[in-house]
This record gives sequence, C-alpha cells and structure tokens, in this order.
Amino acid sequence: MDSDEADLKSKRAQAESQRATIDKKTIRAPFSGRLGITLINPGQYLNPGDKVVTLQTIDPIFIDFNLPQQQISGVSLGQSVAVLSDAYLGQTFSGKVTAIDAKIDTTTRNVQIEATVANPKKQLLPGMFGRAAVDSGEKKTYLTLPQTAITYNPYGATVFITVDKKDAKGNPQLQAQQVFITPGPTRGDQVAVLKGVSEGAMVVTSGQLKLKNGTPVRVDNTVQPLNDQNPTPQER
Repeated sequence: MDSDEADLKSKRAQAESQRATIDKKTIRAPFSGRLGITLINPGQYLNPGDKVVTLQTIDPIFIDFNLPQQQISGVSLGQSVAVLSDAYLGQTFSGKVTAIDAKIDTTTRNVQIEATVANPKKQLLPGMFGRAAVDSGEKKTYLTLPQTAITYNPYGATVFITVDKKDAKGNPQLQAQQVFITPGPTRGDQVAVLKGVSEGAMVVTSGQLKLKNGTPVRVDNTVQPLNDQNPTPQER
C-alpha cells in the first residue's frame, strides 16, 4: 500500500508538472486590445523574445503633442483637447490632458503633452498623424494681418499703409507711409497687431522693398496673400 500510494503521488506530481508546462506554452494577452498581423506560422518553433503579434489598445487612445514653453502655463491636467485627423476630415475627437512631461526639450524648448481620447468606434489607430488644439484662457478679438505684410527689422516691426495725399500738382494721390507696429500672437499665416494699425487701414502686402515714405502706390488686388489660420504643410 505504501509503495502504491507513493507511486500515485509521484504520477500526480508528474501530471501537474505537465499541466504547468502546457500553461507556459499558452500565450495570453496582458491587456484587452486589437491584434495585428501574425508574424509566425503554425508549427514554427519559438525562441524566448520572438515577436509573435502586435497588440494595441484602441479605446481609449493616447495622442502626444508638443507645446512651446511659453504656453505651458495655459495647460493643466483635465483640460479639454480637440483632435483632428486627415483620415476623417471634418470630424473632431474630444479628449483630455492626462500627463504633462516634467522636463523641457533643451533642443526645441517644447514640452510634451499627452492626452487621452475616447475612441469607441475604433476609428483612430496608433501611429496616425493628428492635430491637437487646446483652448486656454479667454477668447480675445485681434486685428490681424497676413505674414507677408509685416517687415521685421532689428529696430522693430513695420508695415506700409496707404494714405491720401496730393501730388506736386495738387491732384489726389495714394502714397505709402511706413508705420511701426507691435505684433502679437501668430496663428497660421495671420499675425495679430496690438498697436500701430487701426481697423479699416489699407495695408501693403507685397513689394515693400520698393517702397519708402511718400512713394505713389496703385492698388492691385489680383494676387491675394496667404491668409489661412490653419495652413497645411506642402511636405509632410
């Protein structure tokens, strides 16, 4: 009896060992997500560390973007983020800021922000290019000019406006007049003007290098300057 009982315990221990070995050979995902394309074939031997398949969490999904260090004071955890993707034109995905990096990139002086975006329809995929917009502060109304209208100099930023003058014969004539301005925030091709130009003024947007104070000008609006709030890069 003692011999048979010892043999039974030994057989049961061997069976448990086989079950443990089988469990180790069963691959289980550590979290819920979507599997990609399998990188192995049936019957193939695997070595420790071999890549089998990719597993991605789709809902929610994270978006990483950078902000200049000057704007870090306007970003906080839990702040709303609007995400746009070229894959779904006209559709906005809503998210919230969930992490702000503890350091500034010494090369670009930008801070990395991470936002969590709800993705119940599984439309957004890891690796997609997206644009994130964070609303901060209060809404303000600015007088803006195209970038091409402003000339930046070491002594300040200037623009040329047109004024009604009279020529040597006393006839009405449009003449160029250079004025200093105080530029403000920039968005796309537009620059806010805080001081120097009033609403309704006629501003020269091209050919400033040929002008000086008192130069006669003729208005030609056949060529419009770039003036898009959200320009698309020509190369990506």
